[in-house]
Amino acid sequence: MGSGKRVRGVALDMDGLLLNTEDLYEEVGKELLRRRGKVYRDEVRKCMIGLPAPKAFGVLIEQEGLSETWQELQKETDDIFETILEERLATMEGVPKLLDSIENQGLPKGVATSSTRKFAKRALDMAKILKRMDFLVTAEDVKQGKPYPDIYHEAASIMRISPVDMLVLEDSENGTKAGVAANAIVISVPNAHTRHGSFDGAHMIADTLHDERIYELLEQASKQR
Repeated sequence: MGSGKRVRGVALDMDGLLLNTEDLYEEVGKELLRRRGKVYRDEVRKCMIGLPAPKAFGVLIEQEGLSETWQELQKETDDIFETILEERLATMEGVPKLLDSIENQGLPKGVATSSTRKFAKRALDMAKILKRMDFLVTAEDVKQGKPYPDIYHEAASIMRISPVDMLVLEDSENGTKAGVAANAIVISVPNAHTRHGSFDGAHMIADTLHDERIYELLEQASKQR
């Protein structure tokens, strides 16, 4: 990372970056299709990652020839989630250290997620993360969800900074595309579900949130203010 990069605020993805909800989504997807006598194919799952609900379920409907609307599938998904969320929800490795570091640098931070606002608030609150955030932007708050840049333009606007001064942390290809299209400083942190993706345009690809280069960039931010 070049020393010229200036960070004045941080926008964080949720699913697969802060929370292990990508693991849970896979379980829910398998159950959703099992009820219909189908198998949740990996190639379909990969196409859905990082997309807002209408588009993600649209992929599922088209690929599996389902008769339900995306809203009906969303409702059923929410119901299945309720059976596993309290027991299985967890933060991703390195999240406490990351949030502590951002706060120590005095930087504003918030979540920008393709999940619905209702689910994001519930999951983040259960994980005791919501109260640490300055804002929450969801796909419901913008005209076009990821991979379009709208959600990150909105995040920068809330923090009253230019997108070029915003650090975006993402785990997926679609999320990375959104951050890059917004001209933000993007660090991609792929997980087991997203490592297949392309992270073109990212300033860095980290193995985990423990990557010291993330913290070097955050420390530069405090020195430049």
